[in-house]
Amino acid sequence: QVQLVESGGGLVQAGGSLRLACAPSGRAFGNYAMGWFRQAPGKEREFVASISRTGDSTIYADSVKGRLTISRDNAKNMVYLQMISLKPEDTAVYYCAAALGNGDRTYKQTNSYYYWGQGTQVTVSS
Repeated sequence: QVQLVESGGGLVQAGGSLRLACAPSGRAFGNYAMGWFRQAPGKEREFVASISRTGDSTIYADSVKGRLTISRDNAKNMVYLQMISLKPEDTAVYYCAAALGNGDRTYKQTNSYYYWGQGTQVTVSS
């Protein structure tokens, strides 16, 4: 069983920055590929970024490339989402998720992920 707790959300002006953190509990964190998703009001949950078990591979949604960076520290059992140049359309609840990893794969589909956090709100004002 893996429990995920997100932190770091908040209110920021357009063009600003935030860093989200995700703290997975339990052992064998290195067995999981990790992902970030987001859900805006009235919209479906959408993929943001994924990182492989080792951190060697990452993948991003086109809408966030160059602005958001996913990273992980397996020694500290932490996953991060660094966000810069934020836009009002980035406003959403952001979720951390864990998928049983296979090699150096990354995952974009929500149904690849077994465990989800409760989410953290990010609001970007114009």
